[in-house]
Amino acid sequence: MTVARAAEAVLAANWTGSSTVPSRRQYPHQWGWDAAYIAIGWSWLDPGRAATELESLLAGQWDDGRVPHIVFHPDVPEEAYFPGPAFWGGPTSGLTQPPLHARAALEVALRSSDGDAFLRRVFPRLAAQHAYLAERRDAAGGGLAAIVHPWESGLDDSPAWDEPLAAVELPPGGVEPYERRDRQHVDPSERPSDAAYDRFVHLARTYRDTGYADDGTAAFLVEDPLFNAIWLWSTHALAEIARRIGADAAPFREAAARIHAGLLERLWDGERFLPRDLRAGRLIERRTIVSLGPVLDPDLPPEVLRAVVAELESPHFRNGDLGVASYDLLAPDFDRRRYWRGPVWANLNWLLARGLRSHALTEQAAALERTTVRLVERAGMREYFDPHTGEGLGSEDFSWTAAVLTDILRA
Repeated sequence: MTVARAAEAVLAANWTGSSTVPSRRQYPHQWGWDAAYIAIGWSWLDPGRAATELESLLAGQWDDGRVPHIVFHPDVPEEAYFPGPAFWGGPTSGLTQPPLHARAALEVALRSSDGDAFLRRVFPRLAAQHAYLAERRDAAGGGLAAIVHPWESGLDDSPAWDEPLAAVELPPGGVEPYERRDRQHVDPSERPSDAAYDRFVHLARTYRDTGYADDGTAAFLVEDPLFNAIWLWSTHALAEIARRIGADAAPFREAAARIHAGLLERLWDGERFLPRDLRAGRLIERRTIVSLGPVLDPDLPPEVLRAVVAELESPHFRNGDLGVASYDLLAPDFDRRRYWRGPVWANLNWLLARGLRSHALTEQAAALERTTVRLVERAGMREYFDPHTGEGLGSEDFSWTAAVLTDILRA
C-alpha cells in the first residue's frame, strides 16, 4: 500500500459518522485543533466529510464563543478517557485550543462545490470564536490571547510551560486523586510526567470550579507565540472568508494588524519569539518550537523573518532530514521520546512549511514537507517521532499525521 493510500485508510478508520477521532484507543473523542488539520486532509478526499468535521466541532461551541478543546462522543464510556464529560460537567471540555479552524474552513471551501454556502454557515461561529479570544482572553490588553492551561497550547508538556507550571501552588493536602488513562495504550516514557499531570488536573479543576471565568486571575496565564500566530493566520483567512461571502472584511484585517503588532511588541526579544508569563511578568527563556510559530505571520519584518528561519534551520531544532524537534536538541533536559519535550510532530512540520511558503521560501518548505513524508514512510502514521532516529512514537494510526500527509501529497 502506498503512503497516500495508508493515510486515506487511517482517516477512514477513525471516522465515526460525524467526526474523526485522533486515534481509536488513546483519543476516542473529537479534539479541537485536531479537527482543523483533519478537515484539511478530508478536503482532498471527501469535501462533504471535511465540512461535517468542522460543523460537528462548531456545534459544541459555547454561548460565549469559545470552541472547546474536546467534544465528547456520547456513546464512548466515561472510563475510556480522563478527564471525560463527568469531570467537565457537560458534553464538552471548558478549555479551548489553537484557533486553526477559519484557515481550515477556507481550505475546505476551496475544494467544495458548495464552498460559499458552507462558509456562510460557519462564518458566524468562526467570527464568534475570534471575538471570544479578543474580548475574553486578552488578559494584558496588548492584542494577544492568553492561554489558561498548557492543554490549550496543544503542546501539553512543552518545556515552555515548566516555569509557569512550577509556580502553580497545589492544595496543601495534594491533588485530589484521579486515574490517568493516557498511559494504558502508550509507553509511559512517551507521556507527560506525573508531576506535570498533577498540575494539569489541578488547573483544569480550578478553572472549572470558577465557572470558567476569564477574569485574568488564572494561576497559569501565558501569551504563547504559536497559539497567537495560528490565531493571526486564521484571522487572515477569516478576512478572506468575509470577502468571499460579501461580509465586511475590515474588522478582521484590523484584528490581524493588532495580533501582528502584539507578537512583535510583546513576544519578540530581539533574537526570537518567546512566551510571556503574565503571572511572573516576564518572557520565558526556553528554546522550544513555539518560538518558530510566528513564521505563519505573512507580514514579519525581513530581519525578524531571517532570524526565525535561521533558528528553525539551526542545530537546536534540526537533525538531518527528520524534521523540526519540539524542543532544543542541545538542551541538557531534552528528551527524545517524551511527548512535546523533544519529538518531531508531522503537524508542526506542516505548519512551519506553510509559514515558509507564505514568505516564498518554497525550497525550504518543500524540503521540510519531504522530510515529513519520509518519516511516515519509514515509521508509519504515528503521533510523533524520535528526532534522532525517526522511530515512531505515541499512538498508531494518528489522524492529523494522515491528514497533513494527504495535504502535502495532494497539494
